[in-house]
Amino acid sequence: MALLETRGLRARYGDFQALFGVDIALAAGETVAVIGANGAGKTTLMRAVCGVLARDAGSVVFAGRDISRLSADRIMAMGVAMVPEGRRLFPSLSVEENLMIGAHGRRVRGRWTLDAVYGLFPVLAERRRQPATSLSGGQQQMAAIGRALMSNPRVLLCDEISLGLAPVVIRDVYAALPEIKDAGASVVIVEQDIGQAMKVSDRVYCMMEGRVTLSGAPGDLGRDEIHDAYFGVARAR
Repeated sequence: MALLETRGLRARYGDFQALFGVDIALAAGETVAVIGANGAGKTTLMRAVCGVLARDAGSVVFAGRDISRLSADRIMAMGVAMVPEGRRLFPSLSVEENLMIGAHGRRVRGRWTLDAVYGLFPVLAERRRQPATSLSGGQQQMAAIGRALMSNPRVLLCDEISLGLAPVVIRDVYAALPEIKDAGASVVIVEQDIGQAMKVSDRVYCMMEGRVTLSGAPGDLGRDEIHDAYFGVARAR
């Protein structure tokens, strides 16, 4: 049984339909990457899964329960946390205060405490009293990940965590992934960077214009297949 899955998920922004019957699945202990060009529907999918965006049709199932009609705070309390595109840290709060907000909606015993997050990202401990917006882009991304981890999630949704970062910073951010998985989280990573997604994932879904156009294990997908699914006209699966 999948830990998290969408079944025929459809979503819209007003009159604009953004998702057209999307089916994805995430097993316990797995890392799944969702790739696609800008505007493919990746962020919309994440927003619909975590309850920030209302679903038009279809369902989201978590641990065998249909959570499609639950609010975002209820979904987070069940164990689905999101690292949003653009970090979305609170500028008026310190680094540590931003981290503590992550534990507010789901108080469960688990690996991730302040000390554990500081162990994962030591630079955050050094700057814990500083305003979050005083951090560099990469450090802000670490803070956003740490904030999500403070809820000790069963599923971590990471939306474009490499966007706008230098390659050396991306490497440092992704280096935390094995420890996050070892602590018990299954991970969905949204990426435009195909190479990065293929390196860290067990399975890949490619999206284009609100549809899944290709899926499979990275080693089973050819370069031409991925190119057509990412950029070209491909038959939805």
